[in-house]
Amino acid sequence: MKVLGIIPSRYGSSRFPGKPLIDLMGKSMIQRVYEQAKKCSAFDTVLVATDHPEIEAHVLAFGGEVMMTSSDHNSGTERCGEVIQKYNDFDIIVNIQGDEPLIRPEQLNELVDLFSDSTVEIGTIVKKIAVESDVRNPNRIKVVLDANNNGIYFSRSPIPHIANTPHEDWLKKTDFFKHIGIYAWRKSTLNELLALPASDLEKLESLEQLRWLYNGYKIRTTLTTVETPNIDAPEDVERVLELLKKDNS
Repeated sequence: MKVLGIIPSRYGSSRFPGKPLIDLMGKSMIQRVYEQAKKCSAFDTVLVATDHPEIEAHVLAFGGEVMMTSSDHNSGTERCGEVIQKYNDFDIIVNIQGDEPLIRPEQLNELVDLFSDSTVEIGTIVKKIAVESDVRNPNRIKVVLDANNNGIYFSRSPIPHIANTPHEDWLKKTDFFKHIGIYAWRKSTLNELLALPASDLEKLESLEQLRWLYNGYKIRTTLTTVETPNIDAPEDVERVLELLKKDNS
């Protein structure tokens, strides 16, 4: 089973243009993501998929593998789809978030391990929610699981809804799960997903995985106890720097 790790890296960002190249204690964000992914023993190859020549040149300069892709893609999934037209001899494709410089290689290994079950088409990572405010936060994507740890539904709303109970008591009643947005697919499945039209559910929630569920695909999850911070906006940088300093102390 050959495994390809792809790090989509887009230069343009409405909230933080050029963020893949920001300096984090002497290394760029994209270099830190790449180096962490390379530590994952499950990967046969790791590469950066970008739409910008400055990122391409930077990755080559630190010795990484990179592929230029179209600037017209609407998601990291679409960018991965372009990559596998060239890198077509892999069985499992992992979409690694390019804005998580502290990503843990053991999490990536656990994600790939899901595919030892031949029935798994798509894999992702979930974590138990520890604080009630995350349950109500629409930027924290929630997921409900079935008996086999497949995601039944993903939502920005609190799911499940607990009737006749104040919000502050919900975590006392049941476990809520947060989606950690790293995906892995069988290559054949990814090709099928890329041909699907957007569904109404996906448009309503702005969550692409709902397109897959709507069309009958199953998303197997693995549970992690670790969540590393991502850098979505400039104000997120300080938290990552604090953790880097702590790791280096």
